[in-house]
Amino acid sequence: MPQLVIGTRNKHKVQEIADRWKELVAKGWSLVDLSGFPDAPEVEEDQDTFGGNAEKKARETALALKQWVLAEDSGLVVPALGGAPGVQSARYAGKHGDDAANNRKLLAELEGKADRRAHYVCHAVVADPEGNVVARAEGHCHGVLVDSLKGSGGFGYDPLFLVPEFHATFGQLPLVVKQAISHRTRALEGLERWLHKIGG
Repeated sequence: MPQLVIGTRNKHKVQEIADRWKELVAKGWSLVDLSGFPDAPEVEEDQDTFGGNAEKKARETALALKQWVLAEDSGLVVPALGGAPGVQSARYAGKHGDDAANNRKLLAELEGKADRRAHYVCHAVVADPEGNVVARAEGHCHGVLVDSLKGSGGFGYDPLFLVPEFHATFGQLPLVVKQAISHRTRALEGLERWLHKIGG
């Protein structure tokens, strides 16, 4: 059965994907992340779209490792801010992965704005060992941004991202609920049929 390398070292993302694809693992798929590949390249996310970044990461990592690779790029889009943070979501305040600083900047940029709509976006891409993109999918999750952090769960902008149907932020929702409705889950669902077919 094939091995699929999840092209990230972000443990949050790895866990979310592994939880979502328990059935694929049961069928024989082996899911591993980049922590087992110390020589894997650090692909620069320099494209101007989520899809472009995901494709670049999948292609370059697959070619370097000669493995099937799943790569994704995701982030928060706020129409009132012209689409920001967008592809800069993880480094919105300057330092990659500084959630506290990113959230502070987002709240500052939103100050005085009536439109608090936002949506998470995820683009997921699978490349074969020759670097050919063989599958791609996109997922969205819509909500609104609250004016202060609520909840300690999740990561990134989750404590500010409220899902109206649940009257709670991603930071407040149980992990199982968040995973069921998240942008990443919806993108992964778009790849599942293909993966089941390949896996037999």
